[in-house]
Amino acid sequence: MEDKRPQFGNRILENVDEVFKHNAWDNVQWNADQEKAAAEKVELNSTVTFSEDRLKDLEENANKHWDAFYDIHQNRFFKDRHWLFTEFPELAPDFNSAPVRVFPDGESKQSTPDRIKHNDEDAHNSKRYIFEIGCGVGNTIFPILQYSQDPNLFIYGCDFSSKAIEIMKQNELYDTKRCEVFVLDATSSDWQVPFAENSLDIIVLIFVLSAIDPTKMTNVIEHIYKYLRPGGLVVFRDYGRYDLAQLRFKKGRCISDNFYARGDNTMVYFFTQEEISNLFKNVGFVEEQNLIDRRLQVNRGKMLTMYRVWIQAKYRKP
Repeated sequence: MEDKRPQFGNRILENVDEVFKHNAWDNVQWNADQEKAAAEKVELNSTVTFSEDRLKDLEENANKHWDAFYDIHQNRFFKDRHWLFTEFPELAPDFNSAPVRVFPDGESKQSTPDRIKHNDEDAHNSKRYIFEIGCGVGNTIFPILQYSQDPNLFIYGCDFSSKAIEIMKQNELYDTKRCEVFVLDATSSDWQVPFAENSLDIIVLIFVLSAIDPTKMTNVIEHIYKYLRPGGLVVFRDYGRYDLAQLRFKKGRCISDNFYARGDNTMVYFFTQEEISNLFKNVGFVEEQNLIDRRLQVNRGKMLTMYRVWIQAKYRKP
């Protein structure tokens, strides 16, 4: 039966004169001049870096900075992750109303939603475990719980910020029969977690690895590999090199190459596809998807164009 769901990812800007016709355009290709201008901007905003004392404060008080962030914003951000089930149908394979993702020619195609078991009887009787690292206040976990009716689904979540976990537990959608969240520094050498090694079906990394010091990223990926079951999946989405957020940094916010501290002292790294590929494959993962999502967002009121660059990937534990 032909899929009648709306498609996502095929709004292509073919005539630049029509740029303000829509709020966003998909798969926008950059020309050499744009790439060069972005590289020059990054070089310029990286010339002044933090002092050793300032870096020490950023690292030692990172949890306090994130607590302050959640204290200010509470749960008033990232409210509608409507793209979640279009990009990652594996998260709620029983939810069939999300738009179908259309990929540009030559990119990795969407993998079939992971049913975990190969026959329906086993799938019906077995528990399905998802773990989100950097769950914040539940902007990924709550939609999964809302849109998936799978009675065997259980979701774990962790965050560096105790404030975020506290806010999430106070939400009326927080159901201890279906989810459990806890405080965890994912960069630590020994994870204290409520599940066994080789037990998780899916681990979610959405805009979280970028908040971690690049020197500690491999340690995080090694732990992910340890706790995923054989055949388990990592779904990943994060900031790409030359994203608008990187180009907007002023001098004096740079920590190291492509790694910055925002004004609120939270940190952010901007990846290339190759870096993500190497991080996961060097630990033993098999790459199923690694694509760059270039989006042109338009503010029609102010007549502004904003180029976003995200990297999306999926990695399977053999």
